[in-house]
Amino acid sequence: MMKGGMAGLMKQAQQMQANMKKAQDELAMIEVEGQSGSGMVKVTMTCAHEVRRVNLDQSVLDDKEMLEDLIVAALTDANNKAAETSKKRMSGFSAGMNLPPGLSLPF
Repeated sequence: MMKGGMAGLMKQAQQMQANMKKAQDELAMIEVEGQSGSGMVKVTMTCAHEVRRVNLDQSVLDDKEMLEDLIVAALTDANNKAAETSKKRMSGFSAGMNLPPGLSLPF
């Protein structure tokens, strides 16, 4: 009985791993947009944190320091959105696993 239970558990773990890989591959294709300066700077990145585009409004090109700050803020915003999207998408994988409080799977 113990041997069969362990085999079933291993099969479930392998299936969960395959499903997680598929979800991660899908997340790598999902794009989010971070903005700063009321949309004057926009950064588009995937949920795998690959920056795809940076759009700059012409009006921010004259002030180098402000532009640098706006780019950092837009990247931070995009990163936060990517992380939140990933967290929502992957949260179902740990549901029903009876993990101890405070323990989560790395995504």
